[in-house]
Amino acid sequence: MMNEHGKSDRPIVPGKSPNKAGVPGDRSSSLGWKAGQPAAEEMEGRGLAKGNLGQQNAFRTQGRVDAPSELAQIPQTAKSNKDVKFTALMHYIYRIDTLRFAYFQLKRQAAAGVDGETWRHYGEALEANLQNLSHRLKRGAYRAKPVRRVYIPKADGRQRPLGVTALEDKLVQRAAVEVLNHIYETDFLGFSYGFRPGRSQHQALDALWCGLDGRRVNWVLDLDVRSFFDRLSHAWLVQFLQHRIADRRVVRLIQKWLNAGVLEEGKRTQVEAGSPQGGSASPLLANLYLHYVFDLWVQAWRKKRAHGDVIVVRYADDIVVGFEFKDEAERFWAELKQRMQKFQLELHPEKTRLIEFGRHAAKNRNRAGLGKPETFNFLGFTHICGKTKKGRFIVLRQTVRKRMQAKLQEVKTELRRRMHDPVPEVGEWLKSVVGGHIRYFGVPGNRYALAHFRLTVSRLWHHVLRRRSQKGRVQWERMQRLIQRWLPPAHIYHPYPSRRLRVTT
Repeated sequence: MMNEHGKSDRPIVPGKSPNKAGVPGDRSSSLGWKAGQPAAEEMEGRGLAKGNLGQQNAFRTQGRVDAPSELAQIPQTAKSNKDVKFTALMHYIYRIDTLRFAYFQLKRQAAAGVDGETWRHYGEALEANLQNLSHRLKRGAYRAKPVRRVYIPKADGRQRPLGVTALEDKLVQRAAVEVLNHIYETDFLGFSYGFRPGRSQHQALDALWCGLDGRRVNWVLDLDVRSFFDRLSHAWLVQFLQHRIADRRVVRLIQKWLNAGVLEEGKRTQVEAGSPQGGSASPLLANLYLHYVFDLWVQAWRKKRAHGDVIVVRYADDIVVGFEFKDEAERFWAELKQRMQKFQLELHPEKTRLIEFGRHAAKNRNRAGLGKPETFNFLGFTHICGKTKKGRFIVLRQTVRKRMQAKLQEVKTELRRRMHDPVPEVGEWLKSVVGGHIRYFGVPGNRYALAHFRLTVSRLWHHVLRRRSQKGRVQWERMQRLIQRWLPPAHIYHPYPSRRLRVTT
């Protein structure tokens, strides 16, 4: 690829000579690219999706023969050499096709940042705006705007700070994340699930369930990192970035976002730590930070220090570690505290707990007169030691009570606001609410909680319909027809984790 001066603008990796695609490594046809189109899409015989980066990073040569995608070769290089540093990545970020792809990945209805720019308004002159943004990034004239701070209520009554990023900042962050993911997805470990391409919360829940069910786990350490996104050290994060990124322009770009500050009630505040939740780059930066602080350390600890089974599941800063032996769990906890302090992090002293959990927990606690095994929460589910009808140990998962109550309160408030809206409109909205709840919480063993949620929503809707008029009354027979028409039935949506894990692996 040629830059504006007619010179090659390709990434150079120390110790290796670049090939014609711009990245070291064998120029193999096994990348699945032909005629500028991914092999999967070509086989299906369908057109390319608008804004899909994968099909836009291969350019036609003068001989009308497509060169292999430069961006697609980055993971090969990163995976083959874990010590390689990438020295030329910025030109991938400011390319028009990368920025266009990032724009179409943004949420259409997201709130505007300090610039007041919305997705729809920016798109009215999209190509001109992208050209202008690309030139500013290329010249180094791009400046990050401060993040607008808002607060959203949490289930426990507290307020969670959320950063609303300016649209162009979100766009550039999304483009940078798309490029950096090609590197870091080869580095991140298998037990890390949060905010990664092709990974989901239910995959993390499945892995935890299978670990508790199939491994010798008798103790569970439920970890809570106190205010992680607010305590993340900028200095350490830059050091972690430089393990892989030697392009100083990319590092400075990320520093601009970190140092942009926060705008709250008209006052701008500079911050020396933290990454605002809500930005497109925050999940990747958080994963990168915990990859070096926790993931690599716990992987080495498990191999060198542990004698019994140890399982680990991490979704962003929500972490569960299972142990076979109590003394190893206690030693791990003590050493992890010191590890966290080194990197300006802290485990929450009240929310971090070590509990007896597993197939022998009920018997051991009953023998000691301690009652039923304790439970722990992870990704919206309360995990409980249970038994099947045949007496076999099984991990039961039920909706966290506080989370369900908070959601029902939201539904109640919104129903009051929509009291005089047409019944079909309210029905469509409730259909999406109940359907979304069932799709997430519809795991085996949670049918009662699903039915309770649907029934409570039905009663709230009935109460609101009865209050629409002093004379009007909605008989329960009619209400049942509305419920059957609009509210999806409570059913188990997901298979057992062991069954799904066998299919996916």
